[in-house]
Amino acid sequence: MQSYSYVRPTTPQEAVDAFARAGDGARFIAGGTTLFDLMKLSVERPQHLIDVTAIGGFDRIETDGDRLLFGALAPMSAVATNELVARDYPVLAESLWKAASQQVRNMATVGGNLLQRTRCMYFRNGANGIYPCNKRDPGSGCAAIGGIDRGQAVLGTSDACTAVSPGDWPVALVAMDASVEILGPNGTRSLPVSDLYRLPGDTPHLEFTLAPGEMIAAIEILKTKAGVASAYHKIRDRESYAFALASAAVALEMSGDRVERARIALGGVATRPWRAPEAEKELAGKRLTPEVALAAGRAAFAEARPGRQNGFKIELGARTLADALLIAAERGRS
Repeated sequence: MQSYSYVRPTTPQEAVDAFARAGDGARFIAGGTTLFDLMKLSVERPQHLIDVTAIGGFDRIETDGDRLLFGALAPMSAVATNELVARDYPVLAESLWKAASQQVRNMATVGGNLLQRTRCMYFRNGANGIYPCNKRDPGSGCAAIGGIDRGQAVLGTSDACTAVSPGDWPVALVAMDASVEILGPNGTRSLPVSDLYRLPGDTPHLEFTLAPGEMIAAIEILKTKAGVASAYHKIRDRESYAFALASAAVALEMSGDRVERARIALGGVATRPWRAPEAEKELAGKRLTPEVALAAGRAAFAEARPGRQNGFKIELGARTLADALLIAAERGRS
């Protein structure tokens, strides 16, 4: 077993300074629900752990005023059960409810969930596994391409990687145009959640746009009436607890039965939380019928590239999005 150092700072600046002192091999840790899994597989081998769970105020949930603000350390379960979130922003609550078991929701944080790494079985094959993975070991190859790819992405792939971005919560946040507050060695900055994720390209091991030593401090969402007409719809192999084969987050601004503006993001089908502007354009100004909803779903997958076994995701994803649109519209009428 590899040894590592451990510190538990109590302020953001102490955490940033601790990371800088530790240098290469340092990792921030909070709930640890992903990092410990990867450490057991030797995929992650940190030399220094900076535990941020003692930083005061990082678990706040603020719903007053014109925005929602969730501290990075707020448990997923606490945000999912917040009365205002559950009532006025069902897309957010549903994405958390459907993301994990209750035990994991109690432990995992909304900030850490944004940095969850892929569930691709070749990536999790272990540091000494027999299958190559460019995301785990850059330049080694991708066993999923030409291999078992039922769960792989059909959008945003490259010749180096087809691994799916696994999160549910990030998909909902992208649909709500959320942003993250980031702390680091150079101070504080704000970043749209959609810009937190990289496409794999030739460097799939570089998944996020965070610089070394930066950490997510909070998530901010501007309040909108589209929150009520929203939904997160997820299709998976088993209902109890599984990652998405296809999912869709939708928030609508309606005028009667017509869509004034749609915000759409997809999960389970792409290499990062996937905004679908083609589907949004397809809906603008139209009366939302089942036929129009399905046309929008198919527009979202017009550029999809199926592999050997995952072509079913294209039709499944289109229909998942269509259903999400109709659910959201119905909520907007009630």
